Amino acid sequence: MTASEIAVHLLGTCTSLEYFDAYMFGSTLNGFGQDIDILIVGPGGDLLAQLKKEMQCAGQNLPLHILYMQPSEECHSQFVVREKCIPLAQLASSTS
Repeated sequence: MTASEIAVHLLGTCTSLEYFDAYMFGSTLNGFGQDIDILIVGPGGDLLAQLKKEMQCAGQNLPLHILYMQPSEECHSQFVVREKCIPLAQLASSTS
């Protein structure tokens, strides 16, 4: 699967993603790599627990590596900028 196809799959399968900022980063963006790196930024609690279940189901046959951060953690670390993360929504729209 391409990065765009993965993004479409995750966004279509994981309805709780609407409450989070979701990104892809790493080698999959360049069309190679053994794993799919995903960053999820958002609240904890019940919403996060639900999203984790959805991601587990959606990624059953995908080598997902998922990093979860709260907004304050991402802001402090500047992970999105440092790792050149691309929003899943942007990747999904590039399949059209």
